[in-house]
Amino acid sequence: MAEYILNLLPVTEEEKAAFQEAAPRAVHVCAGRRTVTAEQLEQATILFGWPRPADLSRAPRLKWFQSMWAGTDEYLAPGVLPEGVVLTSSAGSNSQSVAEHALACLLALCRRLPQCRDQQRERLWTDPGKMKTLSGATVLVAGAGHIGSWFAGLCRGLGAHTVGLKRDVSRSVEGFDRLAVMEELDGLLPQADVVALMLPHSPQTEGLMDARRLRLMKEDAILLSMGRGSVLDQEALAAVMGEGRLWGAALDVTVPEPLPQDSPLWTIPNLIITPHSAGGMRLEVTRANCVRQALDNLNRWQAGKPLENLVRR
Repeated sequence: MAEYILNLLPVTEEEKAAFQEAAPRAVHVCAGRRTVTAEQLEQATILFGWPRPADLSRAPRLKWFQSMWAGTDEYLAPGVLPEGVVLTSSAGSNSQSVAEHALACLLALCRRLPQCRDQQRERLWTDPGKMKTLSGATVLVAGAGHIGSWFAGLCRGLGAHTVGLKRDVSRSVEGFDRLAVMEELDGLLPQADVVALMLPHSPQTEGLMDARRLRLMKEDAILLSMGRGSVLDQEALAAVMGEGRLWGAALDVTVPEPLPQDSPLWTIPNLIITPHSAGGMRLEVTRANCVRQALDNLNRWQAGKPLENLVRR
């Protein structure tokens, strides 16, 4: 029986033709997350995109699902993905976007731009004081994956010394001067001028950056949280920054999201909060990468080759 490929990715007409060419005998149907029908889900054997988790229970014939995002937490919850369905992600598709966002926040903090913006609102012409540079700084990245590698490369281009933390350090990762295992975190925190959290959510990473570790950081260090909000203890961060520690911090992810209006984080002057906007489809390169990865994996599927970015067999 021919494959029924349900494509929920934001594809161009040219890209639709490329998918058709990759699997010429398959039935190809393009739809949107909000417009997909029950009949389309029921027929689908291959699914690309960002379906609602509840919709997957309505796809009994599904064999392989490639998520539009790098994170697949919502689909790995018990009972969401039918047994036996292969799951792949779009890991790496938004690396440039998130890395550039992290660098923008970092440079803004180094140059005290949040303070300058606050002064602008008050129509104050006041010297913001001393500033920081990445030249000669040590940047510690917890999570030396796709995004961490891209971010480290940007920082190294500005003269920083980059250290990446990951579980397996047997192979080098582009952008890093040095790799270290996660167990070295405590020893490296006091040496870092910048600490960037770019870790996924897992039982091992939840609450990793707690009050004790925040206090291991240099008093004038900068913290960036760009992976998953669960990695950082937000109450501890508010307390530590309330004591006058840390030069500044930037959070693109929080728990919960949206961040509650009564959170003390909102009023910390040297803290940048962005609404989980570092990644997504905000750059055309991210969309194109995501589509290319799905197409490459479809070619692999057709040829019986191992799929890239495999999350679950």
